[in-house]
Amino acid sequence: MPKFTEEAILSIINRPGEFSYESGVTVTAVTPERAEGVLEVREDNRNPLGTVHGGCLYALADTVAGTAVCAQGVDCVTANGSMEFLRPAAGKFIKCVAVPKKHGRLLSVMQVDLTDDAGELVATGTFTFCVKRAEG
Repeated sequence: MPKFTEEAILSIINRPGEFSYESGVTVTAVTPERAEGVLEVREDNRNPLGTVHGGCLYALADTVAGTAVCAQGVDCVTANGSMEFLRPAAGKFIKCVAVPKKHGRLLSVMQVDLTDDAGELVATGTFTFCVKRAEG
C-alpha cells in the first residue's frame, strides 16, 4: 500500500463525480491525527423545515472521519456510525473536525464535531472503520 500524501488524498476525495463532492462536501485538511471538511449548505441538502438534512450531516462526518483513517496509508470502510444531533444546522456551511479515539490494527474509531458557520456545535458522533493494511 503506498503512503498517501495530503495532496493525493484531497485530489481523490474532492474529485468531481465522487459522492462527497456531488453532495457539497469538501475535505479541506487531512493527517492521520485530524481531518477537516465542510458541507456547503444548498437548497438540495435542506429538509422541509429549511435546515440541513441529518443525512447530509452524517455523510459529511463519515467522509471526513474516513479520510483521516485513510491518511494512515490504509484502505477502510465504515463499520458503524452514530450521531447526536444537538440543534438545527443552518447557515452557509457546516464544518466537521474528526480526531481519532483509537487507531487499531483492524479498527479505527473516530470522534467528530460539526459546527455551523457561527461556530455553534450542531452535532457530534463516533465512527468505526474496518481497516485493511498492506500485507508484508
